[in-house]
Amino acid sequence: MAKINTYLTFSGNCREAMTFYQKCLGGELSLMTIGESPMAERMPKKMKDSILHATLRKDGLTLLASDMVDEETLNRGNSISLMLDCESEAEVRGCFDKLAADGNPTHPLENTFWGALFGGLTDKYGNQWLLHFDRNAY
Repeated sequence: MAKINTYLTFSGNCREAMTFYQKCLGGELSLMTIGESPMAERMPKKMKDSILHATLRKDGLTLLASDMVDEETLNRGNSISLMLDCESEAEVRGCFDKLAADGNPTHPLENTFWGALFGGLTDKYGNQWLLHFDRNAY
């Protein structure tokens, strides 16, 4: 079956954001700059340290990102959220607290009628996160 991965777009702060997400969520982060790629000769020198492609992997999570858009064309919206389904109450609380640092908790973690601990936030990079721990699944 096909799998959907989340791809985030930044304008110059992809490395910073993905390193932040790795600190919050754990996992293995790989980064490729434009200067390390075959595109290096065709791109402006000022972009050589920009991230062409980043991948953060942990268990079933794959988060992809890039710096390949300029500030004028980068639009942050609220139509996409990253849904993080956690395996324990400690994990959901820890991830929520870390991701909310310098961000905006939009929905505090709370017990829901469907038996989950659920909350939402906008992180310091303007990305929307939904965090979920299904107490009935574990």
